[in-house]
Amino acid sequence: MKIVSHITDMQSWSDARREEGKKIAFVPTMGFLHEGHLSLVREGKRRGDVVIVSIFVNPIQFTQQTDFATYPRNLEQDQRLLEEVGTDVLFYPEAQEMYPEGFQTAVEVDTVSQPLCGAFRPGHFRGVATVVTKLFNITKPHVALFGEKDFQQCVVIKRMVKDLNFDLKVLAMPTVREPDGLAMSSRNARLSPAEWQTSLCLSRALGRAQELVTHGERRASTILQAVQETIAREGRVRIEYVSLCHPETLEEVTEVSGPTLLALATWVGEVRLIDNRVIG
Repeated sequence: MKIVSHITDMQSWSDARREEGKKIAFVPTMGFLHEGHLSLVREGKRRGDVVIVSIFVNPIQFTQQTDFATYPRNLEQDQRLLEEVGTDVLFYPEAQEMYPEGFQTAVEVDTVSQPLCGAFRPGHFRGVATVVTKLFNITKPHVALFGEKDFQQCVVIKRMVKDLNFDLKVLAMPTVREPDGLAMSSRNARLSPAEWQTSLCLSRALGRAQELVTHGERRASTILQAVQETIAREGRVRIEYVSLCHPETLEEVTEVSGPTLLALATWVGEVRLIDNRVIG
C-alpha cells in the first residue's frame, strides 16, 4: 500500500492511473476504521481497478472543538487494516495542506443540509461538502463509496455531485452493524460497557417502527411515539431528534406511503450517536 501525504502527489498518481485506463474507487474516512469502512473498501475493489482511502479528521465539520479533539485516532491500526483488505493508496494529508493560510472557499448544499443533523450542527454539512469536494478534486475517482449510517451525508453528497456536474458516481452502501445490532461507528469506542448496552435501544426502536408498519400502521405520529417510548425506557438516553421523512428530499412526512427514512440522533453520556432505517 502506497501512502501519500501531499495533494500534488495524490493528483499525479490518480492522473497516471486514469491515463492507463484504470477505474479509480475512492473511500473517504476520518480514520479509526471498523468493519463498516472495510466493507466499503472491499466493494470499491469490486467496482474499480484501484482503491484510494483517505484518512482526514476534518476540522471544519465539527461544531464543537471538544468533539474534534476527542475524536478517536489510531493511524497504525488503520494502516494495518487497510493493507489487509488490499487498499492501493492511503491518502493522509495534514490539515495545514488541506486548509492553507488564507483559505476562504466553501461549498454549501442548501435544503437537504437543513433538517435532521443540520438543525443541530450548524455548519457541519458545509464542512462536509467542502472537504469532499476537495477530496474528489485531489483523488479524481470514477466512483466514491459512502456508508448509509450517515444517511443525510449521503443525500447531501449525491445532491452536490448532481448539481455541480461531478464526473463520478456516488454509491451509498448499507449500514454495517455489530452482532448485537448497534450501528458501527468510530464513536462507539468512547462508550463504556454500560453505555454500549444502553445504546442498543436505538436499533430496537428502529425495529419497533418497522414492526408497526408491517402490521399496517401508517401514521407518522404513532410510529414516532413508539420509537421515542422505546428509547425513553432506557432512561439514560437524551433524544436530539427522531424524524420520519422522504429518503431523497428529507422532508418530513405525516404518513408512511412508501419507502420512508426513519432517522434519529441521541446522546448517550458524552457520545452522540445517529442511526436510521428506511421503513415501508
